[in-house]
Amino acid sequence: MSKKLYGTVFAKKNTKEVEDFVASIDVDYKLLGYDILGSIAHAKMLGERKIISKKDSQSLVKGLKNILKKMESGKISMTSEGVEDVHTYVNLLLNKEVSKKVADKLHTARSRNDQVVLDTRMYCLDAVQEVALKIIDLQKAILKQAEKNISVIMPVYTHLQPAQAILASHLFCAYVETLQKDKLRMMHAVSNTDEMPLGSCAARGTTLEIDRNFVAKELGFSKVSSNSIESVSSRDYILEILSAINILAINLSRIAEDLIIYSTYEFSFIEIDEAYLTGSSMMPNKRNADTLELVRGFASKALGALTQVSGLLKGLPHAYNRDMQFDKEALFESLEGIIACLKIIEGVFNSLKFNKKKLEIYLAENDFIFATDLAEYLVKKGVSYRDAHDITGKMIRFCLDKKLMIKDISDTELKKICKYFNKKVLDKLTDASSSVKAVKSEGGTSPVSVKKQIGHWRKVLK
Repeated sequence: MSKKLYGTVFAKKNTKEVEDFVASIDVDYKLLGYDILGSIAHAKMLGERKIISKKDSQSLVKGLKNILKKMESGKISMTSEGVEDVHTYVNLLLNKEVSKKVADKLHTARSRNDQVVLDTRMYCLDAVQEVALKIIDLQKAILKQAEKNISVIMPVYTHLQPAQAILASHLFCAYVETLQKDKLRMMHAVSNTDEMPLGSCAARGTTLEIDRNFVAKELGFSKVSSNSIESVSSRDYILEILSAINILAINLSRIAEDLIIYSTYEFSFIEIDEAYLTGSSMMPNKRNADTLELVRGFASKALGALTQVSGLLKGLPHAYNRDMQFDKEALFESLEGIIACLKIIEGVFNSLKFNKKKLEIYLAENDFIFATDLAEYLVKKGVSYRDAHDITGKMIRFCLDKKLMIKDISDTELKKICKYFNKKVLDKLTDASSSVKAVKSEGGTSPVSVKKQIGHWRKVLK
């Protein structure tokens, strides 16, 4: 057993089991760089405010910068022996750079309670920005494929049944639109994270005349927290980030599922580059989209992280409680995991290819997907949509009973079904290119609309 940390008041040491149980260094070591930067700003402020001497302030800053330099060059190796958390680790390292008497002055006017919030907020600001940039990279990759395959037509599915003909680029623009909303959610989380908590101390602030705005400016925060209790006890910014990640992960999972389905042998609408496929330990023929399956699977981990931290916080009294130690692992895993997912899907889209021949054959052999085109044609002839629906439904039923396609119905049979139908009309209505061009509604799948969408996103993402 080592000497109890901050334990002058205690008569007994902690057991080894307790030391190991309360330690968080294995997780919060990721915050090392941020803890050093926060400490540098704090040391400068203490000197500026004459709370400690200018000489001691300069010694602390120099020592901390040396530690940061060693960390960045890989000369510092993390050790958890006798170290409880990242804050005490920095203090341990600082004792090797300056005298213990000077090093001990660094903790003036701060607590680990506000220190850990500072470190975590700084980490989040960097990581969330990286997520946003990766979303933009993915949007650009998808948009590039939409432009490249602007004329490719495919079926859209509802209830996993073929529904209507669309431009594949229209579906890809839907992905870009979804990701834009995800990005905005992430950036909103950034605005609530951009708040400097240091100076809140344990819970009530300090009697020392510190300058919190000085520290905020040094670290690049736009504002300081306005209530010290809320500052050290709130983790709503983490919940907001985890919520945004959860929604993003769900959307990536749905995109991944589309790509998995469309790349199967039965569909073969797209080809995923072999760099993103894996094999089977038993079956030599297998080419599995495991990367996309893991993206799909990550969504459950993101939901689990959000649920974990929500459950962690829901019953906590104000202000700081040690339970909050468990928020970081979920946060780190979620942010790192979502960045990895975004990189994988971006790579898949960058190398994705359409099987245009397969799609042409599919559309030629499955003309039931033009049934809505037929019904809307009748509406243009003055037929109510209810009657148009019934007439078209009877035509499809006739085809099912006779095992025919729509284009195989004779003129004689067409006249029996509806006076407005003939072979020439049906040939046009069941042509995929004519079908998508006929769409008039704004935001629809017509080439004019989709080109407009692509042009819009090109400007936004530029």
